[in-house]
This record gives sequence, structure tokens and C-alpha cells, in this order.
Amino acid sequence: MKTTPFTGKHIALGAKMHEFAGYNMPIEYSGIIDEHLTVCQGVGVFDVSHMGEFWVKGPHALDFIQRVTSNNAAVLTPGKVQYTCFPNETGGIVDDLLVYDYGQEKYLLVVNAANIEKDWNWCVSHNTVGAELENASDRMGQLAVQGPKALPTLQKLTSLDLSEIPYYHFRVGDFAGVPQVIISNTGYTGAGGFELYFYPEDADRIWNAIFEAGAEFGIKPVGLGARDTLRLEMGFCLYGNDIDDTTSPIEAGLGWITKFVEGKEFTNRAALEKQKAEGVSRKLVGFEMKDRGIPRHGYKLVDAEGTEIGHVTSGTMSPIRKIGIGLGYVQTAFSKPGTEIYLDNRGRKLKAQVVKPPFRK
Repeated sequence: MKTTPFTGKHIALGAKMHEFAGYNMPIEYSGIIDEHLTVCQGVGVFDVSHMGEFWVKGPHALDFIQRVTSNNAAVLTPGKVQYTCFPNETGGIVDDLLVYDYGQEKYLLVVNAANIEKDWNWCVSHNTVGAELENASDRMGQLAVQGPKALPTLQKLTSLDLSEIPYYHFRVGDFAGVPQVIISNTGYTGAGGFELYFYPEDADRIWNAIFEAGAEFGIKPVGLGARDTLRLEMGFCLYGNDIDDTTSPIEAGLGWITKFVEGKEFTNRAALEKQKAEGVSRKLVGFEMKDRGIPRHGYKLVDAEGTEIGHVTSGTMSPIRKIGIGLGYVQTAFSKPGTEIYLDNRGRKLKAQVVKPPFRK
């Protein structure tokens, strides 16, 4: 298995480790619920150094990004971040990703860990405009410091005014005595906070400084288990569960990152534009359990007569709400919030209701 710059620290701290996307990653430390609540109420630190990072540079950089992503990167200005996806030729999604605009014909693409090789090959094979591409995934460390106490924790360590970095914006500057750290007001938890990008050789210094600065706020390391429950309470998609090569961004409720603006010719645009105009036969919805039960990936969703209408893509017991919550694809007729549906739990029909995420307000 691959390691991150922090793998030794996770093991020394007694984390429960497991393979994820080819990396030896921490699943939990003090327990998923405890870590989940720590992020919602205080501050937690996630090692996300397994994520992939690609530089796109040169006079054709924007043209390349416009051709391979669904969102309109032309509206970006230096210091802004955009959520988008790579559509494939058959109506599905190669991956979802973030685009960072550095200005001066320079962009950073941040992709999912499990898809680094696939995404890189996709970018290289679709680089028909001569953009300069660089796979920097093995030369970057990344930490996500999340929660309401993330800002006062991190502010101790930088001269940048973090309160002046809007949501989905970033700055580059000193942090914990390390120059040129990317400080990004983004995250996958819905609890607020920042993501930090830096060279692996600076990892120890940055980790130690963050935990010292956050000690007064009860800072804790957090594993991938709580990362999943946190993102699910917000209704954020997880690639491989809720979106994949077979799900279109229109079906997945990602029409807002699929922009059919004049002059933007991206992969499979015509088919996706037709889907948006004519509608789709299934939609990704959020639902919460009315009967006791926990939805799990792959469980069937059925109507009152027991006829299958879809399936669960993600599910858990909400640590905040204390009820079962989930995401799943259903026939469009059952996608309206308030619609009663049922979870088929090994033959037991359990009542649920379609709701609009987030589940945690």
C-alpha cells in the first residue's frame, strides 16, 4: 500500500488503519461518532494527502479545462475555486474535481484519490489543444482542518487574514513558518474550515503546529469514517457511490455545474443538453427513514406495493439526527420532496421519505 507523509503519525496515534484507493489510511481514532461531533462542534484534522493534483499551464490552459470539464471555468478569476466534473462520452462522469485559478494561465485540478491514474490518462488523451499538464500528486501533502474552531486555530499560524478568504476562494502564503502554502476555504464536511496544500517535506512541521494551535479547542485527528458521515449529512456526492461512469450529472442533481454557455464545447455536451431539456428517467434524491433502519449501499428502494423504484447509493445513521439517512436513485415520479418511499432491508419494507439535503442544517 502507498503511504502519505502522515501515515506514521496515524499508526503512532493508534488509528484503525485500512486500505483506501491504494493507500494505508486512518478510518477512525476515537470513534466515528466522537470524531463527527468534534468536527461539527470544534475542530478536526483529516489527512487527505492521497488526493490527486494536476497542474494545467500555458496559453491553452483555459481552453483545455473548458473542453474537459462541465462547469464554465471562464468565469473564474485568480484566487477562486470551482466545483466541476469530467463528463465522459457515454453520459456518465469520469470524476468530480476542484479547479483552482492561479492566474497567469495556471490552474490546479484536485481529483479523487481512487481516480488519479484514470483522470490523468483522461486528461492526457483529451489534451487536443496543447496545454501543459503536470501530475503533481506524489509531490503534495494535504490536510483538511474542519469545524467552527478551524479559523481561530489556523489564524495563529499565518499572517494572512483567513476571515477575508471567502468560501471557495484560496490564498497562497506563509503558514507555520512554511512559505507558499495553499490555504483554501473549501472542505467536504459542511462544518466550515480550510484545506492546506504543501510539500511533503513540510508535513511534520505543519501537523505539529496545527495540533499545538488547536489544543485549546480540543482538536482531534479524524479518519475517513467520519469524513463519510459528515459529507453524507450534507448530501455531498461520493464518487464511486453516488456518481460514477454510468450516472449523468443531470441525473445526479449536478445540473448546476453543467453549463451550456455559448462557445463551450465540452465532452458529450449535446447529449447532456438534451437530457436537461427533455428530463431524465431517474434522479438522485436524499431520503430519511421514518421507520427504524439504516440504509446501506445497494439496498433496493421500493414503492408502497413493493415494486422496485431505485436503489441506495449511500446511507448511514446520522450522528446528529439519530435517524437513518441516505442518497439513492429513484424513478423521477418518486423524486419530489415529501414523497413516501420504502427501503427493502433484506425483505423488510421500511418507510422513508424523500427530502432535500442537507440533513444537518
